Amino acid sequence: MRLSRYFMPILKENPKEAEIVSHRLMLRSGMIRQQSQGIYSWLPLGKRVLDKVNNIVREEQNRSGAIELLMPTLQSAELWQESGRYEAYGKEMLRIKDRQDRPMLYGPTNEEMVTDIFRTYVKSYKDLPLNLYHIQLKFRDEIRPRFGTMRSREFLMKDAYSFDLTKEDAINSYNKMFVAYLRTFDRLGLRAIPMRADTGPIGGNHSHEFIILADTGESEVFSHKDFVNFDIPSADTDFDDVAGLQAIFDKWTSVYAATSEMHDEAAFNAIPEGERLSARGIEVGHIFYFGTKYSEPMGAKVQGPDGKEHAVHMGSYGIGPTRLVPAIIEASHDENGIIWPESVAPFDAIIINMKAGDEACDSACETLYAALTKAGKDVLYDDRDERAGTKFATADLIGVPKQIIVGPRSIANGEVEVKDRKTGERQTITVDAAINQLAG
Repeated sequence: MRLSRYFMPILKENPKEAEIVSHRLMLRSGMIRQQSQGIYSWLPLGKRVLDKVNNIVREEQNRSGAIELLMPTLQSAELWQESGRYEAYGKEMLRIKDRQDRPMLYGPTNEEMVTDIFRTYVKSYKDLPLNLYHIQLKFRDEIRPRFGTMRSREFLMKDAYSFDLTKEDAINSYNKMFVAYLRTFDRLGLRAIPMRADTGPIGGNHSHEFIILADTGESEVFSHKDFVNFDIPSADTDFDDVAGLQAIFDKWTSVYAATSEMHDEAAFNAIPEGERLSARGIEVGHIFYFGTKYSEPMGAKVQGPDGKEHAVHMGSYGIGPTRLVPAIIEASHDENGIIWPESVAPFDAIIINMKAGDEACDSACETLYAALTKAGKDVLYDDRDERAGTKFATADLIGVPKQIIVGPRSIANGEVEVKDRKTGERQTITVDAAINQLAG
């Protein structure tokens, strides 16, 4: 992509409405545009990052055995009246009527709709376990949307819903998602700590929020420092290994971790002082087992091996991609801008032509651009007629992992400078060496 032809509206000044780093940097780098309170357009740069986040989320859901579908944003109120949640949900739900005066709603979540789909088609325990997920826009009319897409009214959500014959089977499905979430956040460059969350009237130990540590986190969290050193489950994890999944869950829940809502001061103080961790945190995912809460009132039953009908046990599992993007920025930035992990960076490399119009510089940049693009890399070529300082500031602001700097002096010797955005390390190497290094 040539920057002279790209749509990336950079802001030179910090927006006054931005209260936290991620909101400020997302607006300044032209990732998002606020359309109304808590509602944003994702501009091309932001959309590239969001797509990469979604792809990782999708890959790990598929790896765990979940199956993707797509449900509509608008839902019939009848389903919610059937479950008993329509009146109870509160003002966060946007209620509307269609031209036939039928009550509708803009879905804040999809338990009712997915339960309706399940009960229509699944009748036997032989079709279980089943986990259905989608990545779709949701709307919750937050009383105080803030922090950009960190807490917006319209947001993208990956929500998955598991169906099992028994509670024991449902716990195994829960463990699959637990492991999938650990892998997902690790691939996004985040260390997420699973913290026990409120299970409400269901009780038990199967509701967890996944929290990343950040100074601008919305809540205070408390945990054991051991979490920092726990090994992330590998890509070849066997999701059919019930005992193996349970062992991973047991290890990751073996030491103390809680948000302020679930904090037990006595249990936390029992941890040796040097091993306690108290910080601010951002919730990036939530998994929850809720049993037959929806299957009972909505008649989602299957015939069991005993020939009788059984209400299925369900769980729900959420990740907010539009929340994850600012969370990644909160965890990875410096005074000059964003520092993207390579897995979600909008571009793999940016070529900075220090003197556009210079024959040698232009030729070297074209060679680099063509070779890296052919190698399958996402490359941004800054071919604008701008000052070098402006180009460097842009490259640092948008956080592309590798910067290839092409100037008249270095190219006279057949060399370019390669800068690592994260470490700041620079190396001067030949054009061919740069291609070989970055195309790998």
